[in-house]
Amino acid sequence: MTEIKSTMDLVMERAARFGKASREELQLDEAKKKGVQLAVDFLEERLGGLFDAIAGEEPAMQTALRQGAAESLLRNIFLPRDEAQLPRIDRAVQGIIELSQGAGDVRSICRETQNILNGYRQHVEELRKQLEEQIRIQYEHLLAQQKGMQREDIRIDPTLQPKFKEEWSRIESELNSQYGRALQQLKTELGQRLGV
Repeated sequence: MTEIKSTMDLVMERAARFGKASREELQLDEAKKKGVQLAVDFLEERLGGLFDAIAGEEPAMQTALRQGAAESLLRNIFLPRDEAQLPRIDRAVQGIIELSQGAGDVRSICRETQNILNGYRQHVEELRKQLEEQIRIQYEHLLAQQKGMQREDIRIDPTLQPKFKEEWSRIESELNSQYGRALQQLKTELGQRLGV
């Protein structure tokens, strides 16, 4: 999995730079922070057009604003743990495309990114259903043998079984590793295209 810097790490890095930063560097750092905030507003749909918001700022600060926004948007492209995270991820991808002004190579990488994310979700769903069915059949068969009942008369929730949790943890870890590497590679390419 990718390493995500904590807020404290970012604050400490910034504090270390402030000790020896020039006035211009401080202004650029402030512009970068403002770019991050603009991206947050965009992600939370409080801001309609990210590119237009940046274009309305002082020209000398626009590059730093774009960098801050791009970094924030890239941090919001990740392997989703549930469906509730999908709209924010999709919005981050839209923001990346908007920042690039719809550049063909960025659009192409974003399509690949969406394909990876969709493939991940489908793969997770399929493997989880398969594992649930496999564990359910095993436990129902075992209980039927022990109690002398028909397997069809026994119903269990396989997700509550320790074996399911153990196996699912292993499978999910493998999927996260595999898809995470591919996603990180695409995010790195996007970052390079956006000058991050």
